[in-house]
Amino acid sequence: MKKTFKLTFGIAAALAVALILIVLYQNSYKMTEEKIQIATPKGLLTGTLALPKNYSGKVGLVVFVHGDGPINDTYDDGYKPLWEKFASKGYASLSLNKPGINSAPGNWLDQSMEDRAQEIRYAIDWARSLPIIDKQKIGLWGASQAGWVIPKIVKEEHDIAFSILVSPAVNWISQGQFNTRKEMEQEGATPQEIQKTLNYDQEVLQLLKKHASYEEYLGIADPDDMISKERWSFIGKNFLSDSTEELSHFHSPVLLVLAGKDINVDVKGTERVYRQKIPPELLSVIHLPEADHSMMDEKIARSKSLTFLTAVFAPRKLVNGEYLKSLSDYVSHR
Repeated sequence: MKKTFKLTFGIAAALAVALILIVLYQNSYKMTEEKIQIATPKGLLTGTLALPKNYSGKVGLVVFVHGDGPINDTYDDGYKPLWEKFASKGYASLSLNKPGINSAPGNWLDQSMEDRAQEIRYAIDWARSLPIIDKQKIGLWGASQAGWVIPKIVKEEHDIAFSILVSPAVNWISQGQFNTRKEMEQEGATPQEIQKTLNYDQEVLQLLKKHASYEEYLGIADPDDMISKERWSFIGKNFLSDSTEELSHFHSPVLLVLAGKDINVDVKGTERVYRQKIPPELLSVIHLPEADHSMMDEKIARSKSLTFLTAVFAPRKLVNGEYLKSLSDYVSHR
């Protein structure tokens, strides 16, 4: 009995060690990460600079521009598979904590899209001062809400080598309507229920257009879907965002990445506007049929347990494989 117990315990211990080693290996990336701080006239910026492990001479740089939400510099490690791919092509990656995240000063909900663009301009200026960075090979990566930020950056920063826009938004209001309809359809809502919600959203929109106070909003607010006071202020600053005309500011190559399973952004509408406003010699478009808005394979994204297990045991598989390859190939040709 004792021998059997010892054998069982030994096997269990060996399996536990093996699992730990697998997790450590899978979550170890071929790059060097440095925590950084950038002093600016508007306060301190904090973040991470991810560098290729083995390099000689100067390296290129991709500066990350986040989407919506309280996002930290690594996107809870979600950016790391892409950083690793960029590092393999001789590119560093620079990503900031949003204000108020990871103890960074400020509050991201106080920011306009122009505030966010200025933050990235400061980061680019700082990066240009680093001896290791090739100033001619600084590009931008941005997702979703970054579609309203990156055009503002390239308007002022004429040395940007390229821009990668992943599921970018074009018009705040129409995007919100599209997202509401698609989410409710996915949840099985009836056409009448969807229309009722869209009508309510129109009431909220009219208050925003009148610059109504938060107290006025509370007078009509849906108790099951309340917007916080800080979020109300953030929306008030940004709900008129529309990148349509600003897309003409691009003067260097643009890669537009669109997901086939995206219910946040109308990818057909986005592609149409980008093709209308950006010269064809600058614009490249790739479609990823199985990816969702976050560039995850939809099959994984649909299951919380599968998402968790993949994140722990195979984090590189969280992100669509074609997406990683396409982006790393793109920067290697810049």
